[in-house]
Amino acid sequence: MTVSREFSESAIKSVLQGKDPGELAVQLQMRTVDEFPLPPSLPRESVADQPSQETRLRILEGQGIRFEYLTGRKRVEDPGVFQSHIENYIGIAQLPVGAIGPLRINGVHAHGDFYVPLATSEGALIASYNRGAKIASLSGGVRAFCLTERVSRAPGFLFADLIQAGEFIVWVIRHFENLREEAQKTTTHGHLEDMKVTLEGNHVFLHFEYTTGDAAGQNMVTIATEAACRFIVAKCPVKPKLWFVESNMSGDKKATALSFLSVRGKKVIAETVIPRNLIKRMLHTTPEMMMEYWKMSFVGGVQTGSIGVQGHYANGLAAMFIACGQDAACVAEASVGLTRLDLDDNGDLYISVSLHNLIVGTIGGGTGLPTQKECLAMLGCTGSGSARKFAEICAAVALAGEISIMGALSSGQFTQAHIKYGRKTKK
Repeated sequence: MTVSREFSESAIKSVLQGKDPGELAVQLQMRTVDEFPLPPSLPRESVADQPSQETRLRILEGQGIRFEYLTGRKRVEDPGVFQSHIENYIGIAQLPVGAIGPLRINGVHAHGDFYVPLATSEGALIASYNRGAKIASLSGGVRAFCLTERVSRAPGFLFADLIQAGEFIVWVIRHFENLREEAQKTTTHGHLEDMKVTLEGNHVFLHFEYTTGDAAGQNMVTIATEAACRFIVAKCPVKPKLWFVESNMSGDKKATALSFLSVRGKKVIAETVIPRNLIKRMLHTTPEMMMEYWKMSFVGGVQTGSIGVQGHYANGLAAMFIACGQDAACVAEASVGLTRLDLDDNGDLYISVSLHNLIVGTIGGGTGLPTQKECLAMLGCTGSGSARKFAEICAAVALAGEISIMGALSSGQFTQAHIKYGRKTKK
């Protein structure tokens, strides 16, 4: 058994993917719009008529993005496409999809200008994220870095007493390689990397940690863990009175303090520096006022017992997850994170987001469904080799949302924005 370290040698090699530090530094450099012009912006976001939709589609298609199912040009004729995704199928809940961007990302895996699809029924959300994307892009883009990844499952075992529990732990640790072999038999993409042990009275919790390739991996790690546990029960001389494949200790689809002790899914950090003049011109406030708001919001978050402190990661992540075929319930843990602001030596605003639990994938799950596949293709994130790229885009979108909402709150325009975009006018 190995000890998990966020910056272990194997983790660093995996992140770098053969790049030397110098090459990586070049890739993460900000790209100014003077030197690298942005692709065309989409028409004014508040207009939802057909001509505006067609103009947006022409712009996107001019960038090589194609839609059929998303626009209704093509319909799903055979409900069999939803097999294994739904039970007792009766129809489709239609949710509008909007696009933000171009959002410039200078990531290790996501590098370029992206139009990002978001599915939501909340007025003002697309406009807000679009504004944040524009500001970040005009600032040179968002630097994004997928640091590490793990997906966990935590089975629990009950014994007669503490002595049996201790003997069980000794046996399990000694046979970790056997458990890895059993888990490996169930999957081609997953790999059992590590195991942590927690003893509580006569309870033993085993925290299995996997890498899952380009799949989100929730089902994958459950099946692999079940196989490992059955091997334990069959071979271990100390038999548990009972056991469960999940003990509610993995943090699955919950906001937990565990998020800041390890990682579940992918951990991604994104940052940018927004020039003072851009904040004044586009957010109608100052870096100092945004800092004051952030300090108060941080204290407010601490007082309410918030796990992590941020503005509204869940808004952008939920919209992105639904559009791109992710498990939407995972937003409960994916939205745990930290937003931090600071003033640099020039008086410009530094802002970063840290997301510790991005459970995302580009294969399996809902990623192969018709409209979801088109949305992933819009980002260049279909199939194998794209999951870390998608995770970096998620973090950049979360950062764009933080820029906009903090700007709106610190300038006193938050309420008016929701009146303008989120309330229907009387006819």
